[in-house]
Amino acid sequence: MKVLVAVKRVVDANLRVRVKRDGSGVELDNVKMAMNPFDEIALEEAIRLKEKGAATEIVAVSVGPAKAEDTLRQALAMGADRAILVQHDGRTEPLGVAKVLKALAAREAADLVLLGKQAIDDDSNQTGQMLAALMGRGQATFASEVEVSGTTLRVTREMDGGLRVVELALPAVVTVDLRLNTPRYASLPAIMKARSKPLAKVPADELGVDLAPRLEVLHTEEPPARKGGIMVGSVAELVDKLRTEAKVIR
Repeated sequence: MKVLVAVKRVVDANLRVRVKRDGSGVELDNVKMAMNPFDEIALEEAIRLKEKGAATEIVAVSVGPAKAEDTLRQALAMGADRAILVQHDGRTEPLGVAKVLKALAAREAADLVLLGKQAIDDDSNQTGQMLAALMGRGQATFASEVEVSGTTLRVTREMDGGLRVVELALPAVVTVDLRLNTPRYASLPAIMKARSKPLAKVPADELGVDLAPRLEVLHTEEPPARKGGIMVGSVAELVDKLRTEAKVIR
């Protein structure tokens, strides 16, 4: 089974995101970037499937500028066998990325496409679903457990009301959730070895995909600051404020 894993280069999750002064977007200059945490979990799951003998090859894919090569090198250091960078300097949107992944999955004859349920920069939560629809493949989203049995996937999905277990036939698309696993750290020898692993660079035009944005960002702003709390003198006063000011009880 060949597994295609999509990884995205985003602002490091440990940093506080800053909005540009003109409100045109998020500040990306001189900011530490990293692999999207959900995609990192997807990659870890692909590696575990290979360690169990269920997967034979892992191909990491990213769509973005030349600097996204660092993210792919991290994927190679973690355990991916090959990497493909689809070069695109502009802003990407879920539909465009889904079309790229569809083209690459067909080219690579991938049996399974794994990706995070969402990227922490735009929080769209759309790419996996769009990809499955474009490819006409079965899909399982918000996966917290993945089991492979021959050509069948058994996926436990996280829902608001609990868990749901679904089975789907390969080839398929799966998006992963936080509780699926804990990604490993790449060792120094693995990082050194990753430098010699193949990393192909493909222009987006070569895949016949138009990545021009279809949405226009009108304005970006910081969320409003939270108001400071107050001390109340009694339970009766607390209940009164919850009823009359906060209006959360009747």
